[in-house]
Amino acid sequence: MVRVVVFLVTAALIALGIAWFADRPGEVAITWLGYRIEVSLLLAAFAVALMAAFVIAVWSIYRAILRSPDQVSLFFRHRRAMKGHLAITRGLIAIGAGDMRGAQKSAVEAERLSPGDPLALLLIAQSAQMAGDRIAAERAFRDMTRRGETKLLGLRGLYIEAQRRNDGNAARLFAEEAAKASSGLTWASQAALDYRCAEADWAGALNALDTMKSSLPTAAYRRERAVLLTANAMALEQRDPDVARALALDAVKLAPDLVPAAVLAGRLLARAGSLRKAGKVLDAAWRAQPHPDIAATYANLRSGDSARERRTRVKRLADKMPGHIESALALALAALEARDFSAARAALADYLPSPTRRVASLMADIEEADGDVGRSREWMARAMRAAPDPAWTADGVVSEHWLPVSPVSGRLDVFQWKVPLAEIGVERPIIEPDKIAPPEDKAPPVPVEAAVAEPPKPPSRRRSSAKVAAERPVEAVIPLVHAPDDPGPDVAPEEDPLEPLPEPSPSAAGAWDRIRQLFR
Repeated sequence: MVRVVVFLVTAALIALGIAWFADRPGEVAITWLGYRIEVSLLLAAFAVALMAAFVIAVWSIYRAILRSPDQVSLFFRHRRAMKGHLAITRGLIAIGAGDMRGAQKSAVEAERLSPGDPLALLLIAQSAQMAGDRIAAERAFRDMTRRGETKLLGLRGLYIEAQRRNDGNAARLFAEEAAKASSGLTWASQAALDYRCAEADWAGALNALDTMKSSLPTAAYRRERAVLLTANAMALEQRDPDVARALALDAVKLAPDLVPAAVLAGRLLARAGSLRKAGKVLDAAWRAQPHPDIAATYANLRSGDSARERRTRVKRLADKMPGHIESALALALAALEARDFSAARAALADYLPSPTRRVASLMADIEEADGDVGRSREWMARAMRAAPDPAWTADGVVSEHWLPVSPVSGRLDVFQWKVPLAEIGVERPIIEPDKIAPPEDKAPPVPVEAAVAEPPKPPSRRRSSAKVAAERPVEAVIPLVHAPDDPGPDVAPEEDPLEPLPEPSPSAAGAWDRIRQLFR
């Protein structure tokens, strides 16, 4: 609307100007080389405008002639770039479709037409990965690291290739370089953290965790930092107990329910003479998660106490979690050390009908200390058949002591106090090949006599997972472009790969348009 108003106002002003000149006629006289030319003012103005238009046209033609080499070069560069873009597009589609020959052919064409293009480098790397050429893939990823926009992608690819050839040092260096380049890369920070933990470099692991702080939930960050502080304190316990005590206290503040941190802090505080503070730390951890290590550390806060004094101290701790099996076991063990066998039996009385291994073993020790060897052997036999007790377990590995890192997967904070392999007893649906229903078109015929003799059974509410899966519709999945860490499916090349698409022939109108652009 504004443009229309501006156009109308401009037209009106021009019309008013022409009318003003027409209402005020005049003459223009030009004397030059003995000639005298007299014309009206309006005609003189028209002649000046025509002369200006002629000069502008001549100058435009002259400038177009001067700029024609650049225009022609720009046209060919644009055409080459379009061909390179089409080659990259065909190559990425071929990678997603698993066409190795087509991807390699497009990669060669893209490298020739668009050398140094980020997408062309990605296509070259992925086609090399698909063909199993690790050297060419690494060369392409290194080329990516020399460009700012593709540096992180190149480091990611080099990290994956280093992992595939089991070069841990190179993988760690690539991950740390990527983490320095961008602190928001979770994979790089996590990889650097894992490598530092595997090398027991707890100070470096803490620095790596700090770089991940913004990408982690607050609870997860506090928990992992507490685990790393505890591991560092355990490593420094003998060399520098003061620093170890400070680290353990920091870990307790971050995660009061972390049993190893509380036990270590309580033990170091007791050595330093801070018995009251040590008792508070162990008491808070006991309320959060009763554990035999907490009870043992709490009972031995004073090294010179008698067995009765230790029993009294354990009694105060057990009364804070009544009815818990760890309270009963701690009371029974303290009573056994104090030679009060009746109190030890009474503490375990609620768990004797179905004892665990620890309960049965402790009862065997009680009977043996009381002089009844026969009952002791009976309890030892029951201990061999009793249910297992919780233990420090991670990735199927049972450890006598807590470890900050899993020895199998290298993950941080995976050891849990639980019954080992407790999930084996969980019932899950089992797929039995001999019970899988055949397809409808190949179902065996049912005898007529059986169909008449037996009425149809109502459908069961519980169906096997195989039958449920057979009833679901099968969905076709079309893989997209694989990530640079995925070499693609290992399939044999097709007989007739996709040929490059022909270039669209420019129309006559398009040719005239390009010619007109030369005069702009």
